This record gives sequence, C-alpha cells and structure tokens, in this order.
Amino acid sequence: MATVDITADTFEDAINKNDIVIIDFWATWCGPCQSFAPIYGEVSEKHADIIFGKVDTETEQELAGHFQIRSIPTLMIFREQVVLFSQPGMMNAAQLEDVIGKVREIDMTTVHADIAKQESDQT
Repeated sequence: MATVDITADTFEDAINKNDIVIIDFWATWCGPCQSFAPIYGEVSEKHADIIFGKVDTETEQELAGHFQIRSIPTLMIFREQVVLFSQPGMMNAAQLEDVIGKVREIDMTTVHADIAKQESDQT
C-alpha cells in the first residue's frame, strides 16, 4: 500500500478504523526526512494491511504539537488505537521491518488489560 497523507481532519479515522497505523512525522525542508521517504514507501508496499501515514509537521503543527514531536523524522506506530512505538530518527528497511514484526507479535489483550488497570488505579 502506498503512503497516505494524514491531517488533523483524517487522523482519528485513520487510527480508529485500522488495526495498525504507522505515522512518519516529517517536513519538506528536512534532509533526513527526504532520505527516509523512499525507504518508508518501499516498506509500505509490502504490508497491505497496515496504513502508512505521513504527517507534514509544517502544515499540521497542531497534530505535531499534540504528539510533542521535537525531532523529525519521528516514527509512531499505533495498534488498536494504542501507541506502541515512538522514535525519532531514520531507520533502514530492515530496522523498520523488524519493528513491524515486533508490533505484530504483541498480545494486545494484555496491553488493553494493563491500560485498563492503570486507569482504574488512577481513580
């Protein structure tokens, strides 16, 4: 699947309607972002079941601010509406594939139970 642009208007739908969403926070002026883009695009073609989104931090400053993006590129991976991975910096294709594999292996039932427990402990 090719990458898709994600905006503040499309973000919630992307996260809520898809099992796994990977988001690349980037900007046109960012050299490392431009170097990472073809790697990201290439890996996206191998995973039709995953949404590979791109958020332009210049035009989507509110979204970038919400996620406290301080360095670009930053990659975030959501699964079942939970952020499982967030890391600034470039990756090569093998590293990105490795992270995707690890995200797929996570038992989300346990993750959701842990979140529910933390939320109940706070009340």
